[in-house]
Amino acid sequence: MKKWLLLIVIVVTGGCSSKLAYDNLDWLIYWYMDDYVELNDRQEAVFDEKLDAWIDWHRSEELSKYEQQLQQLQQHIRNDELDKETIAYHLDQGKQHIDAIRNKLAPELAKLATRLDDEQIVYLFAALEKENEEEEENIREAQEESADERLEELTEDIEEEFEDRLGDLTDQQEDIIARYAAQFNRSGMHWIAFRRDIQNAARRLFITRDSNENFEQDLTYLMNNPDEYRSDTYLALRDENRQQYLNMASELAPTMTPDQKEHLLDKVDEWLEDIRDLQK
Repeated sequence: MKKWLLLIVIVVTGGCSSKLAYDNLDWLIYWYMDDYVELNDRQEAVFDEKLDAWIDWHRSEELSKYEQQLQQLQQHIRNDELDKETIAYHLDQGKQHIDAIRNKLAPELAKLATRLDDEQIVYLFAALEKENEEEEENIREAQEESADERLEELTEDIEEEFEDRLGDLTDQQEDIIARYAAQFNRSGMHWIAFRRDIQNAARRLFITRDSNENFEQDLTYLMNNPDEYRSDTYLALRDENRQQYLNMASELAPTMTPDQKEHLLDKVDEWLEDIRDLQK
């Protein structure tokens, strides 16, 4: 489900192809789903109807919230107000956008889940575990690299993220990023453990679905409360990384050159134009 939520939110802020992606969300979501479950004709017809309603709801009710936040962001950029508190506010707003989609879809997805047969359920969890194993292998390969190699890759990833928004970075900005990159915690294995824990909890629910009168409510609760399946260590690492990111971004913000500031405002303008087109 997480992929669907991120897909819907990201495509409206993803650049020149975002309008095309949003207008083809039905196809894109089926493309993502195909790796996990193959619906029969009756299931697909029901899902099509639900998906059309979800997209209409998102277009009519959620896009205006994105527009409002981006307008606020424009003002904060123009007024040089991108301090730690303001950046945290915008990150929290992004999380609220995702939570709103999840809260809307979770009960209906839980209801649709009752239509899956045993073979589809077995295939679903087998596909999820295959994905876990592939991700775990990638993490292990990364861990085999030297500390310097891992730090260099992370630093380059962060630089690319900010270059996309600001344009070419100054030496001072690269020094700031390099300093903070060394302070971020690796949490890949904790993430894999979380995935397996929440998937195993879902698997247990599906095993008892015929005898559990509260199956839909229980599955909805599981989807809406993923943090209950994250370990205390994982939650602590995530919070520490968030604070490091906020410290880094708030230290970078006042170093923006006039050209970088204009580049960032142009980027926000592009996102706003896309959202307004999508609302029509």
